[in-house]
Amino acid sequence: MTQYIASISLDEASIAGRSKEIDHERSVAVNDLIEWNHFSIKKKDGIQMQGPYDIALSASKNRIVFSATSPSVAKPVAIPITIAPFRSLIRDYFLICESYFDAIKTGNLQRIEAIDMSRRGLHNEGADLLASMTAETLEMDYETARRLFTLICALHLK
Repeated sequence: MTQYIASISLDEASIAGRSKEIDHERSVAVNDLIEWNHFSIKKKDGIQMQGPYDIALSASKNRIVFSATSPSVAKPVAIPITIAPFRSLIRDYFLICESYFDAIKTGNLQRIEAIDMSRRGLHNEGADLLASMTAETLEMDYETARRLFTLICALHLK
C-alpha cells in the first residue's frame, strides 16, 4: 500500500511573525517529511482512504485541521484536533528555539548543545502528544509526528 504524504501545504494566512530561522525550520520539516514518512488515515465513516495523501494543514479557531485528499476518494477528509493540549509546549518550544538561535550567534558550543537537548525534548514531547491525540484517526511513525509537530508550531506563531 502507498501510505505516505506526497505533498503538504500550510495555510499561509495562519502563519504570522516568522523569522528567517523559523522559516528555515519549517522548510526543512516539509522537505524531510516529503522525502520520507509513514502516514495513513484510518477508516473513517466507513471509507478507507488510501494514499498517497495530499495534506493541507490549517489553524481554525482552537483547532488544527488536517485536510487530506487522495486518488482513492472524491472529496477531502478533514481531521480536526484541538490545540489546547499543545499550547504550553508550543510556547516553550519557541522560547527554546529563540535561545538556540541566539546561542548559535555567540558560538558557545556547550550552551548550544544544552539548549538543543532541551529543544529536542520538547519536540519529542510534542510528537508523542500528536501521535496519542490522533491515534484513533491517523497512523504515523515517530519521525513523521516530529515533523508534523514542527509544522503545527509554525501555524501558531503569534
